[in-house]
Amino acid sequence: MDKATSDTFINCLKLMLMMTDLSPFAQKIFDALESFGATSPEKTKSADQVMEKVKMGKGQINSILSELQKKGIIKRIAKSKRAGYYIIKGV
Repeated sequence: MDKATSDTFINCLKLMLMMTDLSPFAQKIFDALESFGATSPEKTKSADQVMEKVKMGKGQINSILSELQKKGIIKRIAKSKRAGYYIIKGV
């Protein structure tokens, strides 16, 4: 196995370990961001967009987005009117 393949494999394992520690609601929000294709700073989605998709309250969405940020799974980018969120690749 070459270095790039090995690094990719290790990063996938790290992500799997982090994902097993997520609550069902956090998993639902992660899945929503993934289905939106929010995987780069150019493709962020707002808390309101996530809220519409998963049909949960805004307070709960914001709390879970904060939890996912603290775990290093997603990143928040402040924009002019509202923040955007995306999944960090290669966690």
